[in-house]
Amino acid sequence: MTGRRHGPAPFLWPRPLSRPFPTRPAPLSSNQRGEEQSRDGVRGGGRGPSPLIVTSLSPSSITMDLLTAVGCAVAVLLVTTAVALLGAAHHLGLLYQLFHKVEPKSPRHGGELVADVLKAHGVRFVFTLAGGHISPILVAAEKVGIRVVDTRHEATAVFAADAVSRLSGRIGVAVVTAGPGVTNAVTAIKNAQMAESPLLLIGGAAASLQKGRGALQDIDQLSLFRTLCKACVSVRTVRQIVPTLRHAIATAQSGTPGPVFVELPIDVLYPFHVVEKEVGGPKSTRGLRGKLIQWYLQNYVRNLFVGAWEPRDVTPLPVKVPLATEDEMQRCAELLSRATKPLVLVGSQAMLPPTPAEELRAALEALGIPCYLGGAARGLLPPDSPLLLRHNRRDALRDADLVLLAGSVCDFRLSYGRLFGRGAVIVAVNRDRVQLLRNADVFWRPRIAVRGDAASFVVGLAQRLRGFSCPTHWLQRLREAEQKKERANREKAATPTAQHLNPMDVLYRMDALLPPDSLLVADGGDFVGTAAYIVRPRRPLSWLDPGAFGTLGVGGGFALGAKLCRPEAEVWVIYGDGSLGYSLMEFDTFVRHKTPIIALVGNDACWSQIAREQVAMLGSNVACGLEFVDYHAAAEALGGKGFVLGRPDSKQLDAVLRTAQDECRRGRPVLINALIGKTDFREGSISV
Repeated sequence: MTGRRHGPAPFLWPRPLSRPFPTRPAPLSSNQRGEEQSRDGVRGGGRGPSPLIVTSLSPSSITMDLLTAVGCAVAVLLVTTAVALLGAAHHLGLLYQLFHKVEPKSPRHGGELVADVLKAHGVRFVFTLAGGHISPILVAAEKVGIRVVDTRHEATAVFAADAVSRLSGRIGVAVVTAGPGVTNAVTAIKNAQMAESPLLLIGGAAASLQKGRGALQDIDQLSLFRTLCKACVSVRTVRQIVPTLRHAIATAQSGTPGPVFVELPIDVLYPFHVVEKEVGGPKSTRGLRGKLIQWYLQNYVRNLFVGAWEPRDVTPLPVKVPLATEDEMQRCAELLSRATKPLVLVGSQAMLPPTPAEELRAALEALGIPCYLGGAARGLLPPDSPLLLRHNRRDALRDADLVLLAGSVCDFRLSYGRLFGRGAVIVAVNRDRVQLLRNADVFWRPRIAVRGDAASFVVGLAQRLRGFSCPTHWLQRLREAEQKKERANREKAATPTAQHLNPMDVLYRMDALLPPDSLLVADGGDFVGTAAYIVRPRRPLSWLDPGAFGTLGVGGGFALGAKLCRPEAEVWVIYGDGSLGYSLMEFDTFVRHKTPIIALVGNDACWSQIAREQVAMLGSNVACGLEFVDYHAAAEALGGKGFVLGRPDSKQLDAVLRTAQDECRRGRPVLINALIGKTDFREGSISV
């Protein structure tokens, strides 16, 4: 193409001239001066000629410009190179190594630092399923007095840590090995997130240097948990273990609690000499490339351990809890003082630290307002409390003129907020903004929405409303409806089913035998749903269910954690026969770790909660049928004690339950296989 230059762009520095500029302009003739003036007049808009300006450049000035430009370029290059080298030195840990020492002969390992942090945070139990990636943590934890409890599935380990967190107010800890160990924990972590349980999951991992190179059980673990955890961190050096764990635990417990995931690669957990042998490279190499690789690997190992054993603070960081303002509490107190039909719904979140459960109970009793307790809040009021309601919640919400949602959420459990009466004043208190306003301005609208701790809010209300009394006619009306429903339920329980035992009767008999120190774990669908209306928790924090996620399989882990937290308690697991399949093998764990519990299995040979709707709506029982399996025999094969109850045993039902309690007190886990029939008690309940 003509007229276009091909190849590199021309050099842009000034070119030398063919001849130097004259020191002064040559004289112009008269004609030339006239033409110049004429052109200047046109350029100047007819304002007359402008003076001629001529710039002269000498060879010396051009040389100085060139030298200056070259100097600037060199300076920029040097600064850039220096910054790059400093960045590389920082990335490789060379700068840190200048001021801190490596101790190659030290037998210490990163697992000891993990154990020190956990011990300082009051951790008493670590739940796990063994794996080579995490062995140093387990060994070190045992040495400092932390009880290491190994389960038969990683999900059970996480569920047990969840139970410890809910019951003790301390961080629950599960440690799982890399790859499949981590993936097995995903469902349990999601359950903890939705239940707002502060929980620390530590996952083993391949060495950082070997990630993405085909190492054993190497996957991108952080991506699995980013949407499930409040924080996901991978530790890169031994010196980062302590600050990372302290920050992770504080994050889990602050604000709206939830799980956190800390990945500890294998090379930050084992001693220097082990890591050096595995990833430090050969001792002698040939060629420049080999020597560079050798230097890089050896420096990598040194950077892992430099400054590792310097003293560091392992004590807990402050936990931040959102609190209501004085104005918000005062406004609510004024609304409540004018209400004639108030109602309180207490959710699981109200049981979180720092407010003790006994203090919250005293505040509710001082207010004297009728209450519905949900989730972990069951048992907050004693079974015989005149304020406690368990039935007819839909009717009570429709009639109430003020409803206080103390940690309760307008999700499917409250029909997305469609149950409130027209004109009712709604006050919602929740630590989490999303949960606080769930479905607001769609089906309901709060008069006051408080982002803060529900328990401390209720305590503050009670202090401001000293002398307040709920209208007696409202409470009496609700109590009468409660008693009427209870009588109807007992009549249904006394009605024989077509075959086997009436599940309602089994549960009423069990409830009558529960001691004051009992603790109940719910793991199932239809049978557990029935139990929620019949079995009465005896004290605060004595009921554990999965929460909003509705996860099956929590029973084994929850019971394990509960019995370890409260060894004096009689721990019952209420199982459906479907949900039992997830954790039946944990009877081996109960035996090995001497944690006797009682499992009551409602065995109707069916996934009844699903079948009820599926058959009625779609006309098929496909995938819902099970068999009347001898689950009691399986428990005995694992070292426990088993009982079976059927229609012929109905008269001995109480005696069998008492015998099971005696066996449990003698230190043996028990499974009661109760063969049950069908009732219409839960007709209309939903499973989606």
